Amino acid sequence: MTSIETPRRRTLPAILAAGLLAAAALLVPALPAAAHDELVSTDPAAGATLESLPAQITFSYSADILTDAGATVIEVTDSSGVSLANGAPTVSGAEVTQALAGPASGTVTVKWRVVSSDGHPIDGDFAFTVPAAAPTTTATATPTASASPTPAESASASAPTEDTAAPSENTSETSPLPWILLAVLLVVVAGVLVYVFASRAGRKTAGGGGTGR
Repeated sequence: MTSIETPRRRTLPAILAAGLLAAAALLVPALPAAAHDELVSTDPAAGATLESLPAQITFSYSADILTDAGATVIEVTDSSGVSLANGAPTVSGAEVTQALAGPASGTVTVKWRVVSSDGHPIDGDFAFTVPAAAPTTTATATPTASASPTPAESASASAPTEDTAAPSENTSETSPLPWILLAVLLVVVAGVLVYVFASRAGRKTAGGGGTGR
């Protein structure tokens, strides 16, 4: 009896140890599956400083993200709180993409919320920086030489020509003074002639009367 019971006592701990190792081997792979999915990386990364606003933000998760309507929500705002998100996010397996649009400067804040493959929602936030854009100067069109007349051309265009401005030297107004003088002279001559003839007639009359006496 003693020889038979001794091996049994030695093998019992070995069996128990093997059973514990087998149970541990089964439980260890199941632990990661029980954990929730998580965000692995983003592009751009959290805390990055960029030259300009990127065209999109890419989120990479540890497992596929559910594509149910409203399950994925991403908010992107600039330093003044203006939204930079352009349309709804796109889910493709374990990656989520959010398009961006609009001017931005300063700190850009990103808030995200997705539903992991086990149906549990997860969320988080991060930020990156975009420097202020330098003001752009608009080019002004310079007038060409033919666009506006020169001062000399303007003066010549506005000044009247010699033919229209100055009267012709040959044109003069006819004065009535010579005709008036001629009429006066005729009247004087006529008066003298009448006086002469009247004097002669009177003399003849007087001479005839004296002879009859």
